[in-house]
Amino acid sequence: MHLRDIQDKIDKFDKDRGWEKFPASLVFTHLIEELGEISRHITVKEGYKVVGLGHDAPAHEELSREFAQAFNLFTQIANTFGIDLESAVLSELEIMDKRFSAKDWSRYMNK
Repeated sequence: MHLRDIQDKIDKFDKDRGWEKFPASLVFTHLIEELGEISRHITVKEGYKVVGLGHDAPAHEELSREFAQAFNLFTQIANTFGIDLESAVLSELEIMDKRFSAKDWSRYMNK
């Protein structure tokens, strides 16, 4: 399935429930909340928040759901503004490919 198909599917899902009527500012706020849940997994995994020392372990199986929820909300905002994510991502990759040399960056990152 292409990104455009997924975006259309999310758009239909939202419209079937009337969710496209939510203002983008509220959907964005919800997106930030979901990104915070992903952040919680990262901070525990990297040891910044230590399980048993004031922090609980987030359920690992929930992480994929958090990514999916964030992606859905991000896509809902793109749909609100009529952004074709597939075209936008592919276009941006072309720009970035010219701007950031793979050879130069690979050399830099492997120092």
